[in-house]
Amino acid sequence: MTSTTPSRGRRRAPTKMERAAGKAAALQKPRVILALLLLLGLTSVMLLDGYLRSEIGNDARVRDGAAYDKVPQKILDGGPLLTFTGGTAKTQSVPNKTIVLTFDDGPTPTWTPQILKVLDDNNVEATFFMVGSMVSRYPGVVKDLVDQGNEVGIHTFTHVDLSYQGVGRLQRELKQTQLALAGAAGITTTLFRAPYSSEINAVDNYSWPVYKEIGNLGYTSVFVDTDSDDWKKPGVSKIVQWATPKDNKGAVVLMHDAGGDRSETVKALDTYIKKMKAKGYSFTTVSGAMAKLNGTQNGAGRTGTAGSGQAVEAGVGQTGAGAGAGAGALGEQPGGAQSAPGSGSANSSSNNSSNKVNIEQSGQQKATGSTLYEGKALIYAVAVAEWVLPLLSWLLLVVGISVMGRFGMMLILARRHYRQRNRKRGKGGKFSWGPTVTRPVTVIVPAYNEKECIANTLHSLAQSTHPIEIIVVDDGSTDGTKEIAESLGLPNVRVIRQENAGKPAALNNGVRNASYDIVVMMDGDTVFEPDAVHQLVQPFADPGIGAVAGNAKVGNRNTIIGAWQHIEYVMGFNLDRRMYDLLRCMPTIPGAIGAFRRDAVLEVGGMSEDTLAEDTDITIAMHRAGWRVVYQEHARAWTEAPSSLKQLWSQRYRWSYGTMQALWKHRKSLTDKGPSGRFGRIGMPLVVIFQIITPVLAPLIDVFTIYSMIFVDFWASLLAWLAVLVVQLVCAAYAFRLDREKYRYLAMLPLQQLAYRQMMYLVLIHSSVTALTGGRLRWQKLKRTGEVGTPAGVS
Repeated sequence: MTSTTPSRGRRRAPTKMERAAGKAAALQKPRVILALLLLLGLTSVMLLDGYLRSEIGNDARVRDGAAYDKVPQKILDGGPLLTFTGGTAKTQSVPNKTIVLTFDDGPTPTWTPQILKVLDDNNVEATFFMVGSMVSRYPGVVKDLVDQGNEVGIHTFTHVDLSYQGVGRLQRELKQTQLALAGAAGITTTLFRAPYSSEINAVDNYSWPVYKEIGNLGYTSVFVDTDSDDWKKPGVSKIVQWATPKDNKGAVVLMHDAGGDRSETVKALDTYIKKMKAKGYSFTTVSGAMAKLNGTQNGAGRTGTAGSGQAVEAGVGQTGAGAGAGAGALGEQPGGAQSAPGSGSANSSSNNSSNKVNIEQSGQQKATGSTLYEGKALIYAVAVAEWVLPLLSWLLLVVGISVMGRFGMMLILARRHYRQRNRKRGKGGKFSWGPTVTRPVTVIVPAYNEKECIANTLHSLAQSTHPIEIIVVDDGSTDGTKEIAESLGLPNVRVIRQENAGKPAALNNGVRNASYDIVVMMDGDTVFEPDAVHQLVQPFADPGIGAVAGNAKVGNRNTIIGAWQHIEYVMGFNLDRRMYDLLRCMPTIPGAIGAFRRDAVLEVGGMSEDTLAEDTDITIAMHRAGWRVVYQEHARAWTEAPSSLKQLWSQRYRWSYGTMQALWKHRKSLTDKGPSGRFGRIGMPLVVIFQIITPVLAPLIDVFTIYSMIFVDFWASLLAWLAVLVVQLVCAAYAFRLDREKYRYLAMLPLQQLAYRQMMYLVLIHSSVTALTGGRLRWQKLKRTGEVGTPAGVS
């Protein structure tokens, strides 16, 4: 007796189709990730730009008239320079006959350079208290300002009243501005001026804790002695008058290089400097004034009275509450802050010159390390946002014009088309294609695993009022589709079996075996109305017509997804077809219901397998061959639309990608001459604009709307969105009227705009990414239920 050892089961090798499917699935993941990254990038850019423009996180509150009983009286009576040494507050005043020019709220590319020119012409340096968001937007202006010898201070990042903010927001405002300065000019600073601040006697119980926190972080807070009130635009003489200190006193003078038209400030500045110099005043920066003060106290000042080296060091050390400014603000020494200018021979003129420059900018330190690199990254990110957002705004305008233009064209041309094709009297009499077409035609039904639908499809054809031959091309079905078709025993039905080769091959097989000169093509899940074939072939009375598009209807419209697609079919597809028909550039004969001259199909090479949208491909080919393609609204067929979001995604992904393939394949139609070039001259641009570019960019409308609702003006944005919805509703209602559809489905339109439309946008974006990255898709079979039987409303 012998025994056999059972052989170990081997894993079946994957088929070619399975390998292709696996490869396609593997390719889709990176493309989905890329699309998500693009969306994330767009969102980040918009949020950054909104933050820079104070649309996000903006707090417009400004405190006024608060009590000040908790503020030490010696502070309220002190000078404009507030420092904290060892936790003890100290104020100082500018020396007599010394002016510290300060400019707030900049920089701007318009006024700051003009002010810098006036300063340079008069050999004067000033201190600019800058808003971090403006620094990040105009880094070149900041670098020029610093290189010229001027000094910079922090005026927060978003110009917010810090008395309303917590410590966390305060530190973010400081840190972000320091990073902006580091990226723009390679520096950090120890000087600070709070937005909405003025003279030191205006410090109140709410702002005092803020100044203590800032002082403990190592900053010098700078207030104002003399306010020019240039923001009021009082005229040059008033600005000069109000900026002039009394009784030869020194002063910190406030002007502005941003916040509106500063032409008066620029004119007044030159006059003011010359006037004050004539009175014997000198000009310096905040750090220069503090060095002069402390140098004088130590017996040595900027004028070089004595011991300048050591005295200067002491003066700068005072500012340097200073050197550690960034330490508190950034959590580390900012950019590896350099020590204050220092020791050197007071008798060396070159040393004195060097020390002068350093003294007047000693509130600044060189940024290094992570601070420098983070700052540069911020500047680059802002530069991208500054470039991308205006571009997106223009694209949004283009999309808006395109959308409204499309609606307008559809309404006007669809109305004209309807009146022309349904004319019963008037000029020209009743509309007619010509002599009634009564000769038999061939109906080709490609079928792959259509067991749920094939019986309904064939039964509907059997009721046709027009003589037909039916050819069912079974494309290698494995579910008994062929057997079901044969078992029905319907007359004039032939079933042809072929190895699975795809829908184009099945249709070509049917065309080769057709007995008649007109072939009607349909899907295996579609149900025809009894007179559909008769209506569909009537345009062939005109010998110049090579193909006819029928009116495809959604049969399973009683679900949410079905209702959404029903609206899309009636409003989008059919209104579009009316428009394109009138313009003689129909881009697509629907696969669910279309008719062709057999000779015309063979002339253009049959149904091509080059694209996944063989219906669009052959339609464009017919145009290029000189045939006219028309739309017959009275030829109605009912198709089963995808019943799940996954199937809908697969179908629309294939449609949109296939359309792109077909347009690319026929790109040379743009240069075709004569009647055959009409599609390239008119149809191709319209399809690209309305079916690719506009839908790809249309999400900008929703993104900007959501952004505006959250961060700008909710009600104005909502009203704008509702206005667009009303326009769409009018177009949809008119389309339903033309097709004699029930209006009740339009109740789903708002929800369609919120959910379904977004999905279609994502599908098209996904298809665009696939096309741009050179991917290829395979044919995907949708799961059918067979629920579309007798056409709705048809007995």
